[in-house]
Amino acid sequence: MQQTGAGTTASRLGHADLGIATQTDMAAHSSMIASLDPSVPLIADADTGYGGPIMVARTVEQYARGGVAGLHIEDQVQTKRCGHLAGKQVVGVDEFAARIRAAAAARARLGSDLVVIARTDALQPLGFDEALRRLRAARDAGADVGFLEGMRDREQAARAVRELAPWPMLLNMVEHGSTPTLSVDEARELGFRIIIFPFACMAPAYVAMRDGLLALKASGVVGAPKFFTPKFCFEVCGLDQSMAVDAAAGGSAFDAVKENSE
Repeated sequence: MQQTGAGTTASRLGHADLGIATQTDMAAHSSMIASLDPSVPLIADADTGYGGPIMVARTVEQYARGGVAGLHIEDQVQTKRCGHLAGKQVVGVDEFAARIRAAAAARARLGSDLVVIARTDALQPLGFDEALRRLRAARDAGADVGFLEGMRDREQAARAVRELAPWPMLLNMVEHGSTPTLSVDEARELGFRIIIFPFACMAPAYVAMRDGLLALKASGVVGAPKFFTPKFCFEVCGLDQSMAVDAAAGGSAFDAVKENSE
């Protein structure tokens, strides 16, 4: 699974991805997603780390304790924006390396196996060679995976993987953004080890909610499918597991709910 910063900002705060979400917002949301099924690893967006080395370390601690499996930290300035919007600004390479070094050190202190992913947004403002230089610096500072945001074509993608090999590289597949659309098989062929899809839930959810509300406005009824009962909705959210916890402790508060389903 992946927690996208743009998705968190949109769904929790109702805003565009312009650096509005705080460490508290992001840590709470990533912990909630990670707890849905702890057996499924979650990669979470940690933006800039939310400050200097001390704040970066605190971010790593909160994410690790919340069950996050991996996080990415970037080199944008604190007043950041979505990686697929124009006008990005980045900090110096030494400050970026310090963020990654602080993250790796915090992980070591915790005895955690959290994966530290270094993201650079330098391609847009400073060019490809500088972006690679920053990823090498992040690798030397302790990052486990590299993430070059906003690659413009397959050639850039292939070159980044090739020049940083055997270091694992992540592909951020934002459809209709700066990067051309690549399938999982195509990304694998280019050598990427991880691929994330920020629009995987956002896009279909938006379309479904928009169409559903337009239908309600036009017809006066929701028109939900017959299988979508209140109980079904709660079952998707773990009703049976919660009732089992209550029953195992000797509780009987939900016996009627269980009997009604048998």
